[in-house]
Amino acid sequence: MNRKLNLNAMSVDEMWQLHEEISKVLSVRLTSEKRELEKRLSQLRREKEIQSVEAPDRASGERRKYPRVYPKYRNPNEPSETWSGRGKQPRWLAAALKTGHTIDEFVIANSEAMKSNSRRRRA
Repeated sequence: MNRKLNLNAMSVDEMWQLHEEISKVLSVRLTSEKRELEKRLSQLRREKEIQSVEAPDRASGERRKYPRVYPKYRNPNEPSETWSGRGKQPRWLAAALKTGHTIDEFVIANSEAMKSNSRRRRA
C-alpha cells in the first residue's frame, strides 16, 4: 500500500470502504498496543512488590535505634528545662542569648561525667 491515494478522484463508496479498512487496522493495532502496555504495567507492579518485600519502608513500624543523648544545657530559672544541643534552640535559651548571656553559662557541669560513666558501662 505504497501508492498515494487521490481522495478527490474517489467516490463516496470507495472512501467509505477505505474508512472501514482503516478503522479495522487501527482497532487491531490499538488493542495489541494496549495489551503490551498492560503487560508492562503488571510487570512493573510485580517488581515493586518484590522490592517492597525485600526492603520494607521505615514507616511500617520499627524505628532506627539512636544512641541516648544527654542534656548539655539547663535553664537556671526552671531546672526541668534542658537541651541536648541538638535541633532548634529552646525559647528560654534563645531569649537569654538575646539579652547578652553566653551559652557557656547554661552548660550542665556533670554532663561530661554522665557521658564517661555510660561509656564505661558499655565496655
